[in-house]
Amino acid sequence: MAARGVKGPGKGSGNSSRPSLAGWLALAVLVMLLDQFTKTLVAGWFQLGDVRPVTGFFNLVRVHNSGAAFSFLAGASGWQRWFFVGFGVLASGFMLWMIRSHPTQKLFCFALSMIIGGAVGNVIDRLLHGHVIDFLQFRFGFLEPIFTGGYFPSFNIADAAITLGAICLILDEILRVRRSR
Repeated sequence: MAARGVKGPGKGSGNSSRPSLAGWLALAVLVMLLDQFTKTLVAGWFQLGDVRPVTGFFNLVRVHNSGAAFSFLAGASGWQRWFFVGFGVLASGFMLWMIRSHPTQKLFCFALSMIIGGAVGNVIDRLLHGHVIDFLQFRFGFLEPIFTGGYFPSFNIADAAITLGAICLILDEILRVRRSR
């Protein structure tokens, strides 16, 4: 990633309205808490495998994913739990450093905060349960050639935050490149 062209922490005009590391961390913690709260509700109200239709295309479910996105490595012998915990911790640490280095880049820091909050939420699940609790399930007919029955793989608030963060990172980079022209 190219240099972001922003003064580091402690440098600049001393503007107190500038976002701080604490503010971005608070957002990440909020995402993690919302994720854990919803997973706790699902674990309390649903048995593994339960499906409760909400609309014709959306269900609340309870599934456990011992792998990563799209159940990647879910069938491995158990080593993936610690791999994903370690990866989540290291990636979150790196992203915290990036936020600390560029606290005024609002879209960039928002994206990283969302990813950190989601990553930590899923790391907590892996440490507590050995798997991640997923509960949001969507079905769209046009997905049938890709996913059995048109059901997109179930996911959770952490996964949604990570996805939103990734989209915002891409958008931030596109905007940064356009500004530099």
